[in-house]
Amino acid sequence: MKSKNFFITFSVSLIVSLGVPFGQTASAEKKNPDNKQRSSQYLAYPVPDYGIPELSSSPEGYVPFHMEHYGRHGSRWRISKKDYSAPVEMLQKAYEDGKLTPEGVELFEQVKIIAEDSKDRLGELTPLGHRQHRGIARRMAANFPEIFNDSTYLDAKSTVIIRCILSMANEVAEFEKMFPGIKTKMDASRTTQNILAYNSLDTVAKRLGDSAFVYVEEFAATLPKPDAFFNRIFNDRQYVIDSLNEDKVFDRIFDLAVNIQSHDAYPSLFGYFTEEELQNQWLFKNADWYVTAGNTPLTNNRVPFNQRVLLRNIIESADTAMMSLNTSVNLRFGHESIVLPLTVLMELNDAAYETTDLSTLADHWRNYEIFPMGSNIQIVFYRPSKGLITEKDILVKVLLNEAETTLPVTPVTGNYYRWTDLRDYYLEKLDSFYTRFPE
Repeated sequence: MKSKNFFITFSVSLIVSLGVPFGQTASAEKKNPDNKQRSSQYLAYPVPDYGIPELSSSPEGYVPFHMEHYGRHGSRWRISKKDYSAPVEMLQKAYEDGKLTPEGVELFEQVKIIAEDSKDRLGELTPLGHRQHRGIARRMAANFPEIFNDSTYLDAKSTVIIRCILSMANEVAEFEKMFPGIKTKMDASRTTQNILAYNSLDTVAKRLGDSAFVYVEEFAATLPKPDAFFNRIFNDRQYVIDSLNEDKVFDRIFDLAVNIQSHDAYPSLFGYFTEEELQNQWLFKNADWYVTAGNTPLTNNRVPFNQRVLLRNIIESADTAMMSLNTSVNLRFGHESIVLPLTVLMELNDAAYETTDLSTLADHWRNYEIFPMGSNIQIVFYRPSKGLITEKDILVKVLLNEAETTLPVTPVTGNYYRWTDLRDYYLEKLDSFYTRFPE
């Protein structure tokens, strides 16, 4: 994501973005996203605040026996020291120059406390982040008791980043507490990194995403500035223009505000913004993430393929697991920059929506539905409970943040698909990569 802010304050009549409740697809009944959802990737994991999705029963005569998974780390502190020091420095200067309103002074005091607490915590998992992953593990076990038991083989891998390793450790520890006999192993190394975060090696995709930011700039340039925020915080607007960087003031404080939900103790900062300012800053972030990871001609539809190595690894791991009669789970832990393009590449629900019109994007594609803190993809495999089992008997369903999704092949029943159909579809798509995108 780019750090540069563009003032995004539509009037209410110009707002075209609508969200959907957790667990629904983009085709479901829409509503305006709430303030937490407007936080994009900083949205705390939606369960239980937005409800626990209800899952369908297994097809008659079938039982789940294996799961492939990719999950994002849980709620965290912000990553850069500047994320905390910059808002303090900007407000400190205005305070010393007598340019803050009483509300501005109040905000300054709150920001100082958060910045002080952030020392030696940058990028780390918060207590909420730990709890999120333990809760996800408990619900996995409750949803699929046939898979999770004392005889299960569980293989967990993480990127080398500590918040991802701790997210993995929390889930594995919860499984070990519930099932003392479960057979687990964990790994985090450069070997796993090159599979679980291959996008960092895909310079072509990164270059395309960066170059397409010009379209986000064009979209943002049509939008007015957040005057209400500046008038609420500063008593001299011209001072902000002359002595501070308006873009950075708004962007830094907004990004600090949306991540407050990662913590248990701090009061909300949303009250310093109008609903329109929060909504439209999200519209900007939504468009930015779309060109960064979405399926759009603005990047030649190339960027989601930065997860081609990971998707192939998932397919190969699943095929290997089917050779055994044991129940098994392959867990993987990483980042939102992987969950988002992987979801698009897999065409879960409407994630692969294609457009060049960023002004109407949010009517169809909403980032917070895909990659909140703790977001996860669960691919659940089913086989007949009796009789001889062939490859074509294996069924699969996919959960995104614990809600069942639609897939890009014809279902057998409900949200259950034949694995051979889905695997062949994905492999054909992956195999076409070098002919579609010669480099």
